[in-house]
Amino acid sequence: MSFQAYLDNIETKTGLTPRQFIELASEKGFGPGTKATPILEWLNADYELSRGYGMALVHVITKGSQISAKHVGTDSAHADPSDSLWLDGKATNPASAGT
Repeated sequence: MSFQAYLDNIETKTGLTPRQFIELASEKGFGPGTKATPILEWLNADYELSRGYGMALVHVITKGSQISAKHVGTDSAHADPSDSLWLDGKATNPASAGT
């Protein structure tokens, strides 16, 4: 599953976009420099997100939308079309237009 697919599935499950999670995390004092464990504990307790899904949000909360280009344009299971994640909701993602 691509990184973006993880974020889209989280939105389906919770009704919240990645950008909304970043804002909620900031309100809790989480951001760049925060270790994964407290964020994962919060996401599991409040949203029942597993570690895998939680780690996708840990990345955007602590590092933003930029991801490694390692899988971009590959045929791997984790391939993403871009090294920049869409954080404003899957319905508004221009890369999803027409799909």
